[in-house]
Amino acid sequence: MGLANVIIPVVDARVQDAISDEQAQFFLDNGFLVIRNVVVGEELRLVQDEMQKLYDKGVAGNDGDPDYMYGIGVKSGQQILRRIEYVIDKSDPMKALLAHPFILRSVEKLQGRNLIPTWDSMVLKAPDEGVIVPWHRDAAVPAGCTDTRPIFNVDFYLDEADLKTCLWVIPGSNKWTKAESDARCAQPGFTTEDAIPVPMQPGDVIFHNIEVLHGSPEGDGNPLRRTVYYEFRPGEIEAEFGPHTLEYLANKQHVLLDCIERRKAAAYSQDETPYAYKPTGAFAISSPKQPEQYRYAHEFYWRR
Repeated sequence: MGLANVIIPVVDARVQDAISDEQAQFFLDNGFLVIRNVVVGEELRLVQDEMQKLYDKGVAGNDGDPDYMYGIGVKSGQQILRRIEYVIDKSDPMKALLAHPFILRSVEKLQGRNLIPTWDSMVLKAPDEGVIVPWHRDAAVPAGCTDTRPIFNVDFYLDEADLKTCLWVIPGSNKWTKAESDARCAQPGFTTEDAIPVPMQPGDVIFHNIEVLHGSPEGDGNPLRRTVYYEFRPGEIEAEFGPHTLEYLANKQHVLLDCIERRKAAAYSQDETPYAYKPTGAFAISSPKQPEQYRYAHEFYWRR
């Protein structure tokens, strides 16, 4: 499909309960989907304020907390905050955000009822110090997996992303072979002749497949851009191939159930129809339990 033929559908979370069949097919074909007006009003303000606190902590110094990650700023050459892991653990509004019903219904449409939340982070471009993100895939579908359901990230934008800070994607590259992907990523510089920019407003969301090629140029006078990433995987794929253990999957299911209950209690969610998480088969939950924690560190649950 040529770039001239890529017509990005208009998806507005204010007027839909979930993505449509046609919008789901666009995502499957192209590897990304833009959804407008997902986080609005009081919730958007709360989430922005909470993530600003984490950003400020990371800029001021974090007492050696490994969840705060840094890169070299393009202007100063100094260590610049670029990523914060486990944001659900660090903020109650981020717990409620995980349970956003439009998002979960849409994830279920693409992955099925046994969806698992597997990752939560905030990725940053610091003001005037945006670190280049070269062309890349987030990960690969496990070798030997024939299940065609997508593994993908849900990217919540907390700030405007203009052409200086926005994500660029290569539509359809989620279907490329590894050799094709590697060859494109090996090209020098951040070239965009086969890519499209995806400008965003605060509260908008991108679904992006872990195998779609994407990246962003370095900042030059860029404002702060904060993006929260929640990754989801079909439980059946994760159970068979990993990388996490089955214990991790069960823990994260109880985290999701807890977050759904938290969202029901939030003042800004009272007009919503809550998402009903009803996993089946080996993933069915007979008795929900309070999570022991919200930071199940990946390194303790990798398969050996």
